[in-house]
Amino acid sequence: MENTKTITTNKNAFHEYFVIESFEAGIALSGTEVKSIRQGGVNLKEAWCNVNDGELFIKQMHISPYEYGNIFNRDPKRDRKLLMHKREIMRLLGQVKQEGLTLIPLSLYFKGSRVKVQLGLCKGKQLHDKRAVAAKRDANRAIDRALKEQNR
Repeated sequence: MENTKTITTNKNAFHEYFVIESFEAGIALSGTEVKSIRQGGVNLKEAWCNVNDGELFIKQMHISPYEYGNIFNRDPKRDRKLLMHKREIMRLLGQVKQEGLTLIPLSLYFKGSRVKVQLGLCKGKQLHDKRAVAAKRDANRAIDRALKEQNR
């Protein structure tokens, strides 16, 4: 198994969406973008994915310009192509169209020397769903605190 190192995760995605299924995809980047990612200059907060002409693209992912990149730097918010098999892309497109789901990037990581994206097939949360998750989290915290006090 290859060595993986997480670069960033999209914490906002887990708050705003229910993740139904996740997939791994490669991403087409320029050299200066990879160097900037190695320095931690990437943000997935507003990013989402779209299928155009049978190709998968990630939109609104911000990669800061590499400070030593001069003329080789690209636009920080440009659309970047994701690399998946055609049949996987078509299956995802069918689920997005039929079931009203969304493709959201969940995390960005190095697998060996390559940059990979974990995509989530997600369904949006309603306000009451977010409140229920927060109430459950608070209840679990209270239970853990009580058990810790009891075990002292």
